Amino acid sequence: MRVIVISDTHGNSHILQKILDRHQSDASLVIFLGDGLREFEAVQALYPKLEYHCVAGNCDFASMAKRTDLVFAAGKRLLITHGDSFGVKSSTERLLKTARDNHADIALFGHTHCGMTQFVDGIYLMNPGSPARPRGFGASYGIIDLMPNGIFLNLVKL
Repeated sequence: MRVIVISDTHGNSHILQKILDRHQSDASLVIFLGDGLREFEAVQALYPKLEYHCVAGNCDFASMAKRTDLVFAAGKRLLITHGDSFGVKSSTERLLKTARDNHADIALFGHTHCGMTQFVDGIYLMNPGSPARPRGFGASYGIIDLMPNGIFLNLVKL
């Protein structure tokens, strides 16, 4: 199962549509980690065959979406959050604790606009970065392949 992970589009529906267009035939699930929910919700209608999950970010004003959620995919538990409420700009420790407490296999977060993947104490961590306003790594999004022989995290540069 292929999962596309996107965060921090901040009003750029064009880049979001470009990513979904690229993966509409090879992905099953799209996870959006906040700060751009308006364009995310608008673009979903263009790709009705994909499954979607999202959380609100600190710039998604007046959104009714959850700030943190658990998603189940291919027998794995994914903790999804924007990350600001976990202080991810300074440390991922609070996020990792919450992931452990929820028996998550993968913790996904955004907010920093910096793409990264790690494996810490049995939990995969991914920040897909930002395809619209990158910092550090360059414009990016994430791909997770959930396979019978393992979990594979990849950052894709645009």
